[in-house]
Parts: sequence; structure tokens; C-alpha cells
Amino acid sequence: MAGGRTGRGSRRRTRAASVVVPFPRSAAGDRLDLAGLVPSGRFLLLAAALVAGVLAAFWGARASSLFAVERIEVIGAGPLVDREVRAATRDALGRSLLEIDAPALAASVRALPMVAGASVDRAFPSTLVVKVSPQRPVAVVRRGSSAWLAAGSGEIVREIEPGTHRWFPRLWLKGDVPVELGRRLPGDLTTPTRALAAARDVKLPRRVQAVRFADGQLTLVLRRGPEIRLGASRDLVLKLAVAKRVFPLLADGTAYLDVSVPERPVAGTSLNP
Repeated sequence: MAGGRTGRGSRRRTRAASVVVPFPRSAAGDRLDLAGLVPSGRFLLLAAALVAGVLAAFWGARASSLFAVERIEVIGAGPLVDREVRAATRDALGRSLLEIDAPALAASVRALPMVAGASVDRAFPSTLVVKVSPQRPVAVVRRGSSAWLAAGSGEIVREIEPGTHRWFPRLWLKGDVPVELGRRLPGDLTTPTRALAAARDVKLPRRVQAVRFADGQLTLVLRRGPEIRLGASRDLVLKLAVAKRVFPLLADGTAYLDVSVPERPVAGTSLNP
């Protein structure tokens, strides 16, 4: 008896432990209707027609004279560079702004020797805007009866008539040194132009009249003196900034200011220290 009751009680507990609780079924209207999310054929036809219309309008505008370039605006260039930029971009006149390859056109402008950087933008409906950063010459390079302007990088940016541009210091080259428009001067000949560019950026109180570079030592000769001895061609901006700060303290008749060791500038009244 006891065993029978025990067996029945065990079966009741087993059945109670395995009870499944039914969840109510959702109504048909609560189901996710995927068919409603799929675009209809009519909608797809309208979308395709809209895309085709936009593409047709784009190609039509590109082929027509609607956005034809009527004016080229050059920003940032002086008169001489302005003329060169306009000559390099004149083929864009009459073409549609939409068909112009702006990066390629900017690259052709940057290839000009007097241009350091350039960008091309479209100004609808009919203007092409060319922004230019011109090269800044720092010296006249002379070789025999020929003369060129050189930028701070040592790049030859323009051939000029000898005797012109007298406000620039002269760099004299030997007859066998190659000079090519748009190319840099060879080897250490770029060191003087770098020093002149640094002097321009620092804005020394007097104009540089000449530059010497011999045995690895740089010297700038100022108009009405003194000469500034820079030593090796490193830390040029720092050395020239020190020279500019010391300059008002120099006595009349000072022949040189040595800033080759910028922490200890030395001045003297004789060119032979």
C-alpha cells in the first residue's frame, strides 16, 4: 500500500514538473507582413525613370553650353604669373564645367615654374576659379651672360635679362654648372637660397646684399653692413632670429655678427676676429 501511494505521488510530481504553459496565439492582423515591405512594380518603374531622367539631365548639361566656361578667375597671383596661369588654362574656355578634370588642370598649373601650388574649383554657372600660391624668388643666379631667378628651394623659376632685379642678391655659378628652368640647382648650391629664404621669413632689418658659402660656412652680407656669420647650414631660422634680436644692440661700425652658436652671439668691429 505504502509503496503504491509512493508510486502515485511520484507520478503526480513528475506530471506537475512537466506542465507546458500555452501562450496565446496572436491575431492574424498582428503578423509581420513582409509582402508590404517589398516595393511594388510601379514604384520600381518610377524610381528607374527618375534615375534615368537625372542622368539624362546631367549628360545633357555636360554636352550643352548651359555651364560653358566663360570666365577664368585667377586668385593669389601677380600680373606675370596671372598671365602664365591664364595661358595654361585657356583651353578650358567654352567647355562645360561638368566635363573639366579639375585635378588634372590644377596639376598643369602647378607645373609652371613660377607656381608653388594650385587648386581649381567650379563656380557655377560659368566661372572657373584657379587659386595659386606663387613661387617667391630670393636670388638672381648668374652664369656668364645669362641670368635666372631662383626660389628658396633652389629651383630656377624664370630666365631674366642680365642687370634686372637688382634688389636680389647675386649667386655666381661656374660655366660648367647646369641650369634648367623648373629644376633645382645642383648639390650644395641650394644652401645659399635656403639661407636667403630664411632671412626673408625672419625679416631682417636690412636687405641682404650678398651671400657667401665656402668650406661649409654661410655668411650673409647686409646692405650697409654688417655681415652675419651663420656657420653651418642648420638651424638657419633660429640663428637669424637671434641676429634680428641682437641687431638693435650693435654699436656703430660693427663689421660682423657671428651667430654660428646662437646661444653665444659675438660681434666685432673688424672682419678678422
